[in-house]
This record gives sequence, C-alpha cells and structure tokens, in this order.
Amino acid sequence: MITDIDKLAKTSAAPGKTQLINHFAIESIDEKRNVSKWWLVDLPGYGFAKVSISQRRKWETMIEDFLKKRETLAHVFLLIDSRHEPQKLDLDFVNKMGSWEIPFTLIFTKSDKENQRTVAANVKGFLEKMRITWQFLPRHFVTSAEKKLGRVDILRLIGEMNEDWKKTAGMN
Repeated sequence: MITDIDKLAKTSAAPGKTQLINHFAIESIDEKRNVSKWWLVDLPGYGFAKVSISQRRKWETMIEDFLKKRETLAHVFLLIDSRHEPQKLDLDFVNKMGSWEIPFTLIFTKSDKENQRTVAANVKGFLEKMRITWQFLPRHFVTSAEKKLGRVDILRLIGEMNEDWKKTAGMN
C-alpha cells in the first residue's frame, strides 16, 4: 500500500510465508520536486505462523538483531490486524520495542475486512491495554490496503521523518 505497487511484497493467506528480511529501495519526490532516497524493510511476522518452535526462535533472533543492531534504523511500523482483539503477542512485542527504545508507530491493518464498530473497539482496546504500562502512547493509524485508507497520512509521516533524518545527518 505504501509504494502503491501491487504484488511488490509477497503475501499469502497462510501466515509465515515471509521468512526473510526484504529490502526495498525507495525514491520519494515531494511537492517541491525534492528527491529522498530511503529503504523500506519488510520483516517476517512474529505472530500466527504455524512453524516449529526452533524456527520461531530463529525468526525472533533475526528480528531482534535487526531492530537492536541496525544503526541506520529510523523508525518501525508495527502492523497489527485490526480484526482481532488485543493479542498478548502484539502487546509483548510493543513492550519489547519500548524497552529497546526503538521509535515505532502502530499500523492497524485490514480495517476494510471487518465492520467499523469492531475495528474501533479493537483499536481502542489495544491502546487501553498499552495505557496500563505506557505513559505516552505511540502514534497509530487505522489502514486498509485495498481502500488505501491511511496511506496519505503514513507517507506524510515518512516524509517528515526523512526531513528530520537529513537535518540530523547535516544534509540540509
């Protein structure tokens, strides 16, 4: 949805098909025709995949190493399926991100696949669970890949982060 290129990332009805870290080189052009080059990285899901415990541990180690040791990591978009009530696995991962001090945004996905009352209740429930241990909540967006809901707001945020990155790196 972010790149507006269908079939760029492989998806499957069965969770766990993405087993590698996939890098996508992106060039963004803003309204002033300035070009920003950056990377979009797709990590394996950590949740519902039906894989062996040893395979799950390998993925967890790979993901943790990438997130904790990547010096150029600017931000993480954590995808959460909005069709489901808050999942312990998602909340645990959010808490890990906080303990690792990695900046992130919550992206509640698939909002078009469920009625809006359920989506709103699930998002609210997730944020309420976070409030138990979090003083400040991260940004969040409710999205739909099919309807492109949330795309403009996420791209605006990415543009702002790219500008901040350039300033911090002394590129402006």
